[in-house]
Order: sequence, then C-alpha cells, then structure tokens
Amino acid sequence: MPYVFDPAPTVAIPVAGSGDDRFPVRRVYCVGRNYAAHAREMGFDPDREPPFFFCKPADAVIPVAYGDTLSLPYPSQTQNYHYEAELVAAIGRGGSDIPVEQALDHVWGYAVGLDMTRRDLQMKMREMGRPWEIGKAFDASAPIGPLHRAADVGHPEQADLWLTVDGETRQRSNVSHLIWSVAETVACLSQYFRLQAGDLIFTGTPEGVGAVKPGQQMVAGVQGLGELSVRIV
Repeated sequence: MPYVFDPAPTVAIPVAGSGDDRFPVRRVYCVGRNYAAHAREMGFDPDREPPFFFCKPADAVIPVAYGDTLSLPYPSQTQNYHYEAELVAAIGRGGSDIPVEQALDHVWGYAVGLDMTRRDLQMKMREMGRPWEIGKAFDASAPIGPLHRAADVGHPEQADLWLTVDGETRQRSNVSHLIWSVAETVACLSQYFRLQAGDLIFTGTPEGVGAVKPGQQMVAGVQGLGELSVRIV
C-alpha cells in the first residue's frame, strides 16, 4: 500500500533481560487520582469512586535503558512542570469486559514510568471544564524504563515506589496503596475500551508530586523493576 509519506516508526520499549526484544506500544491509558493521599493533595475526596482515565499518544512514550539518563527538554507553555512516578502495566492479551479475577492474565509485564504534567495548563483546563490534553498528552510526556515480564517478576502487590530529585526523596509509597488495584483497573478499563496487546496503563501516582526545573535530575523506581533516570534540560 503506498503512503503519501513514510509512516512514523512504532514506539517500542526494551524488555529487561531479553537482549533485543521490544514491546510495541499501541495505546497509553492513565488512571487519575489512584492513591488516596495524592487525591487529597490535589484537593479531592479520596473515597473509592469509580476510576477515571485519560490518554497520552503512543509517541509520547520515551524508552530509557537501564544505566542511561534521559535528557528531557523542558516543555513549552508552562511554568509548573511536574513529575508523577508510576507503576506501568503492559497488556499482552486483549479483551473486553474482562472479569477482575481474570484481569492479571492479560498483563504481560510491568515497568516504572513518569507521567510528566504541565500542571498549570492542566489546572486551567480543569477550571474551565475542558479536556486535559495540553497538560498531559504533550510530546515526550511519558518516559518509561524497560519492561519486565510478569512471568519473571510476578504481579507487584507490595512493591515500594519512589522518586528523588537531585537525591532528595519527593515521593515514597507502596503499590499496595493503590485505590484501584491493577486487576480492578484492567477490568474497569476494558468495559470502556477493547484492550489490545501493546496497550500501556499508567496506574497512578502517590503523594509528593511537584515541579522540576532545567538542570534537575529525577530518579524514579519501583521495587523489583529498577530505576528510571531523567535530567531536565
């Protein structure tokens, strides 16, 4: 089939311990306010209301190899650029209306990721009752570390999660504090979208989000999944 121009290459994430294997990214879903303490710091009641979702484009994903530090440009049109460290679940088998007790069978693996946010633009859109895209779905807004197969690492249920800025701890929690577990999130999301192999789910961030400036270095980690290093330039 001829194209009027060459299509963009598929974004693909390295698989930990596999050599050259890559996980191709199809869609990126994100869960909002999925830790109670973070919901409170954003001014919301953390009662267990149904989860809500937003999306980032697949080409917002920037894979970062272990041992590398990504140089991430400070984005345009913001003066309040925030980090959000997250556990990311990667879907390996699709489906709709997936029962919660079967949901983890659809998860291929896990990684540590950053949901970078133009917070001032997000808040402005929220106040106006408009979508969040310009605050959440901009270029290079989803750095991610290598994926680990669930067959190798299991399904994290008690894993520590953290983020430091220039060596100072800013976020520290545990994935057991998720309001909606990975299984519940997959099951709920599959009621609204037919999930497919290649989908990523950023499962939410704990309390401690904040701004970063050019020259600062972030290191995010999830127990058992390594760390992700990013420097703002």
